Amino acid sequence: MRDDHYVSEAPFDPQSIEKLSEGQEKFFLASRKKLIWWKLKRHKLAVWSGIILLLMYGSTLISEFISPYNYQSRHTDHIYSPPQRLHFFHEGEFIGPFVYGNDYHLNMDNLKREYTPNPEKVEKIRFFCSGDSYEFWGLVKADFHFFCPAEGKTLFLFGTDRLGRDMFSRIVYGARISLLIGLGGIVVSLFLGLLFGGLAGYYGGWVDSVIQRMTEIIRSFPELPLWMALSAILPVTWSPLLVFFGITVILALLDWTGLARSVRSKLLALREEDYCTAARLMGAPPGRIIKKHLLPGFSSHIIASATLSIPGMILGETALSFLGLGLRPPITSWGVLLNEAQNINVVALYPWLILPVLPVVVIILAFNFFGDGLRDAADPYK
Repeated sequence: MRDDHYVSEAPFDPQSIEKLSEGQEKFFLASRKKLIWWKLKRHKLAVWSGIILLLMYGSTLISEFISPYNYQSRHTDHIYSPPQRLHFFHEGEFIGPFVYGNDYHLNMDNLKREYTPNPEKVEKIRFFCSGDSYEFWGLVKADFHFFCPAEGKTLFLFGTDRLGRDMFSRIVYGARISLLIGLGGIVVSLFLGLLFGGLAGYYGGWVDSVIQRMTEIIRSFPELPLWMALSAILPVTWSPLLVFFGITVILALLDWTGLARSVRSKLLALREEDYCTAARLMGAPPGRIIKKHLLPGFSSHIIASATLSIPGMILGETALSFLGLGLRPPITSWGVLLNEAQNINVVALYPWLILPVLPVVVIILAFNFFGDGLRDAADPYK
């Protein structure tokens, strides 16, 4: 029985083998960070989500500069003013970004404030201008803004609230508190989860039993009522800064149990591996074995847990503040802003008051998509 073999008649190119070897060498000798970055770039949705997160967190550094008004500035002549639409063309001519001024009328039949855009009032937006004064991060007094309304005019892109305060400016200021609570909380939660989960998984025995019973007790309580109970005991005399840290710690203390269990179950399996036994026989202390040999083995799961816990904490702060048990005025967060939209009758008349829910939805989706991409990229050899 004869076997037919195919032989390529194409001319032999020795450079192709060298190029292939160079590519293989580049891949196999690349650091773990490079491998993660190369794979993350292929996940387009995660990249765009990361850009959105970077922009939103970057905006928290310059909230005062981005906002056209101070978040506490009141415009008593424009209470419950609707959002002013942004335009670029007037009567077929491009004149740059502007809004139309409103004509005010009080409807005596239903006592509703009615604002009507007047096409004859063209109010051009100014850029890099002087406006409301503020204290940058509470340290430096300034009045410089990225954009401002026309001189003596108004610019309410998201409308105003019951006190005539600009909703867009208040949402930008509120992002600083809501987003930083997520970051601060995940640092505490990640530390506790890795600490207790690492101890339980590495030592086992009575240490594992004590930590597991403790996590079961914490997880047995309903999360939201427990949040509410702990938030309610915060003294009303505390400053907004202390309340901020108090809410952050409360959210973190209740969120670490899931991560601790995951770390514990993984370490129970990895501690019996040969490389872990070899490190132990060479005299490596438990802390080094856990940090250098065990935790990197499931870093993708840690990354996914961290990125998915941040939106959970943002939602927790939003829910507590919405119920009036979290942050309180004069501090501003997305939850505090939504607290003012509890009255369904007010929302029916002034629907722009629920606009703070939009950045909450965007940040939650962005974290989920970015977390999925980062989790896959953390296993670059798969």
